Amino acid sequence: MIRIEENCFIKERHTFRMPVYARWFVEYDTVGDLISLLHSDLLRNHSFLPIGGGSNLLFVHEHYDGVLLHSVIRDVTVLNETDSEVLVKVGAGVVWDDFVAHCVSNGWGGAENLSYIPGEVGASAVQNIGAYGVEVKDIIHEVETIEIATASPRIFTNAECEYGYRSSIFKHALKGKYIVTAVVYRLQKNPRLHLDYGNLRHSLPEGNITIADVRRVVIDIRRSKLPEPDEYGSAGSFFMNPVIPVEQYEALKVTYPDMPHYEVDSTHVKVPAGWLIDRCGWKGKEEGGAAVYEKQCLVLINKNNARPGDVVTLADKIKQSVQQTYGITINPEVNYIE
Repeated sequence: MIRIEENCFIKERHTFRMPVYARWFVEYDTVGDLISLLHSDLLRNHSFLPIGGGSNLLFVHEHYDGVLLHSVIRDVTVLNETDSEVLVKVGAGVVWDDFVAHCVSNGWGGAENLSYIPGEVGASAVQNIGAYGVEVKDIIHEVETIEIATASPRIFTNAECEYGYRSSIFKHALKGKYIVTAVVYRLQKNPRLHLDYGNLRHSLPEGNITIADVRRVVIDIRRSKLPEPDEYGSAGSFFMNPVIPVEQYEALKVTYPDMPHYEVDSTHVKVPAGWLIDRCGWKGKEEGGAAVYEKQCLVLINKNNARPGDVVTLADKIKQSVQQTYGITINPEVNYIE
């Protein structure tokens, strides 16, 4: 089934919860529905944007003059299962954390570190979401899509997705060319736990640690740092952690000996953007109705009826401040939508 709503107020359909209107909001239930839409005059004659749960979007204006296209494909199907692993196909419209909970309840390991990340399955494969030393590329087997130009199906292998830090071929070379309809994940029945990122291991109980323990602790940590949806609107982590050359990091460490880092490879390290923003004095600072979250400087919030321009201005000022102080460029993880 296809549902079309015109002049749709989408405050509750994006997690910043700002007063934005879309000229059309369209939902579809099946791949066949999506193909029909791609052949329709509505999508042929107007610009359109596929969205998930709206958790990684910043509408920079209060009216989006196009079509927002939302998948409600929510099937979860086991394709193959052995003694050691399971392949499961998940519809793009499945809420990501619902899928993680499903994995943990079935004893399927690999996604537990990614608990409580907002959004939907389709977006996970585009963004290459990550947390606590794990990225979703680590468990993706393949991605099912529909090519926009031809309305034809295409399956991308993990390698073809060209995954990098918070990036994929769908964000760069093939941006706007394909719509994700389902993702196939490879999950483990005897998983190797990833516990050495941040304070994760220290927060876990001693002894035999399960994937359920990891999920519980990750959720507790994220809740302590991130606002609940009914508290403030936000897009979660607003900026990506910058990756810089080791030489640049070593030079900065002379002046800032407490600057934390995570090794990326032999020549690059990742510096926490939240630390940089905090040390530049931005914690709690406001711009119009937008603010830097008191508990986590990586998060920009809709504190007091923010408008899109408030968030854009605040983000620009933060970026400039970090650049001037450290010579490091931080870039938004959030997608700006014109």
